[in-house]
Amino acid sequence: MCPPVNGETRHETQLERLDRNLDEMTGELRVVVTGVQVLFAFLLIVPFDTGFAHVGSFERTVYFVTLIFAALAAVCTIAPSAEHRVLFRHDDKRHIVFSSNRVVIVGLAFLALAMCGSLLLVTTKLFGVSAGVLTASLAAIPFAVLWFAVPLRRLRMLDRHRRDR
Repeated sequence: MCPPVNGETRHETQLERLDRNLDEMTGELRVVVTGVQVLFAFLLIVPFDTGFAHVGSFERTVYFVTLIFAALAAVCTIAPSAEHRVLFRHDDKRHIVFSSNRVVIVGLAFLALAMCGSLLLVTTKLFGVSAGVLTASLAAIPFAVLWFAVPLRRLRMLDRHRRDR
């Protein structure tokens, strides 16, 4: 039986809980991986556009760094599937669930950086470097707050609550 949450106890074994956690992560990754793949594919075709020949060295650098971030986001968000395949039927689900969770969080950070880099690239091309930097910086705020600060704050609160019991 798992520990109570908000006064309610879930009647599942540790293995059932790991199965549920893996299913939940798999469902979440279906959404994330699709977005990562679309962004990465978009970035891969950009240099083949005739207009790319007219971008400056700053834009080329931003493009390259953004492409690398998108590739790393893809690596991290696809890694849980690869690890699961390699470790399939080796009774190591706990390791898979916990290590995959950490890798996916890193992948989300790379995805946020790639999205901000894409905004920087496009805005710089349209309106100049100052507007690009401002846009990317402002766009980074919701990523930082909603994807990381709010969940980490909640995690600290839950940990504090558990210690106080």
